Amino acid sequence: MSRAMIVIDFHARLGPDEGEAARLVATMDAAGIDRAAVSAGGIIPLDRLAVQIDGGGRAEAAADNDAVRRAAERSHGRLLPFFFADPLRDLPVYRRSAVDFRGLEISPAVHGGRLDAPAVADLVAVAEEAGHPVYLVTVAQAGSRPADLARLAERFPRVTFVWGHCGHHGLDLAGLAVLAGRPNVLAEISGCLTVTARLAVARLGVRRVLFGTEYPLQAPAVELSKVAALDLDPTDRQAVLGGNARRILGGDI
Repeated sequence: MSRAMIVIDFHARLGPDEGEAARLVATMDAAGIDRAAVSAGGIIPLDRLAVQIDGGGRAEAAADNDAVRRAAERSHGRLLPFFFADPLRDLPVYRRSAVDFRGLEISPAVHGGRLDAPAVADLVAVAEEAGHPVYLVTVAQAGSRPADLARLAERFPRVTFVWGHCGHHGLDLAGLAVLAGRPNVLAEISGCLTVTARLAVARLGVRRVLFGTEYPLQAPAVELSKVAALDLDPTDRQAVLGGNARRILGGDI
């Protein structure tokens, strides 16, 4: 990969531990990643998250969005903060502080609920006003599946939605089919199988696919190797690795 390319990780997480931001930036440097969109991580234990992904549920734990914002401010533009919102309680804070963030994340796996809930629409309306993309991973529960994301995207056609991980299990080809017809939904490919990433490019088009790492749960080198395995021409590879992210997040990055 030529270092003339700008590489933007569209999905990394900052855990609550002291020094996590410095470790992330060091990892980015080692992998050749220029910038990363970051959300709060470590909100609930992984074992509980896995249970909720499969069976549903809601965690009351709150994301430390202020810590993410502060870390981004200290990073000299390397880290781009996303506001991780609990739809049941974070609308007022997000509305007040949206100007300090670059995007919004909503997680049915963590906070439960349905994508057709009024509270979700209220958050997305603020994101629309702020010009924020909305990052969201669908799950298997009714109300939070790819078809529900498609309906939400249809309701808010001026908002860019990012379908995290191409779904929650790595091979959600049915989800790709459902979302292909919604041009304001892009696919972020961290964690999915290489075949899923390849089909995302083929079915959505290269301008609707984003590189991400899911750091610290995934090694960035693994995700960079997956992009390399797609055998894209240099122009398309740059679009996936960074060009599409720059278009969505703003040319100033």
